[in-house]
Amino acid sequence: MESRVDLKSGYPYWAIKNGLMANFPALRRDLRCDVAIIGGGISGALIARVFAANGYDTCVVEQRDVAWGSTAASTALLQYEIDTHLTELAKQVGDDDAALAYRACAEAVDELATIAREIRDVGFARTRSLYYASRPWHVRRLREELVARRGIGIDVRWVDPQRLRDDYGIDAPGALLSRKSARVDPYRMASRLLQRLSRDGVAVHDRTTVVDLQATSRRVVIETGQGARIIADHAIVAAGYAAQQWIPERVATNHSSYAFISDPLADGALGRLEDTIVWETARPYLYLRSTEDGRVLVGGADDRVDIPSRRDRRVESKARKLVKRAEGLLPHLAPLTPAFAWAGTFAETRDGLPFFGPHPSLGNRVLFAMAYGGNGITYSALGGALLRAHVERRAHPLKRLFGFERLHP
Repeated sequence: MESRVDLKSGYPYWAIKNGLMANFPALRRDLRCDVAIIGGGISGALIARVFAANGYDTCVVEQRDVAWGSTAASTALLQYEIDTHLTELAKQVGDDDAALAYRACAEAVDELATIAREIRDVGFARTRSLYYASRPWHVRRLREELVARRGIGIDVRWVDPQRLRDDYGIDAPGALLSRKSARVDPYRMASRLLQRLSRDGVAVHDRTTVVDLQATSRRVVIETGQGARIIADHAIVAAGYAAQQWIPERVATNHSSYAFISDPLADGALGRLEDTIVWETARPYLYLRSTEDGRVLVGGADDRVDIPSRRDRRVESKARKLVKRAEGLLPHLAPLTPAFAWAGTFAETRDGLPFFGPHPSLGNRVLFAMAYGGNGITYSALGGALLRAHVERRAHPLKRLFGFERLHP
């Protein structure tokens, strides 16, 4: 049932930098647990942490090496800012729910900071977020967004064109600046977290493919390609963009996004980019951020290609396009030479929100963790508590907003 999806192309920097950090045995024997998590990327790791910390006998299975799928291709911008503007989200889900989503994401960045301190050595750092107007006619919409975000208690400031030029070297008609963002090495964070969970008793098995999943009112039976069976009280499908194959309706659209990373720049060359994520109002958007070793990571140039072979062929030309755009935005960084370039699959929902919880087609014991959109890691930091509340039959403020029921109001 679980098919292997080619989620990335080229040479993702995190996998090359870190190598294969963690290796776990394939599952060769039958297993009984409270919660079985299908997917050993950053989402599965963060969710497993929540259940294990609260006394659940937890297992994680991954068909590849852990964290080697879309996690290795993530550019890991940790933001409270959802791809859908607060003002636009309010039109779709209402003012209260839009505010709830934005505040929850802001709290999730703090939660990720706590987790990073616990694990240590994951390339985590707090950053600013500079969201600039790509065109003069975007200023009005951006100023409306400023008022809306301040209105729900988010600390955000307006940056005028002169200060943008003086502080950042960016020629743009205005920007929003906030401090609730961060960066991380997603592959290292997922790998180190799963190693820690394994030492604490969580059964982690990679190279283990799920071929069938059957749910009853009392349990879930998972059959693997290695002949082992997992019997669990609940199963959580945290298989990233491949998870859509498990449900009968299309809940998101897959796209491809492209990125490159430079060689380390000279001391001081990054300027304010050293502690600031920069992105724009145009769609698809260009974004830039630094890394702990003084490189600049540039991403964007998204397209609707969802065929791995076509995506593979585009990596080099897309990297050239990103170089040109980045140098045009920040001329002081030129010349930029990609040390590594890659592409990855990402999924986009209609409203920019994720899906956490059961889908009607599989009953209440199979839960999904679909942390889709540009905030995947931030969403996953929220998802563990939401899924735990479902297992414990407790209310959670995000249950309806992040659930499948919003598709069929």
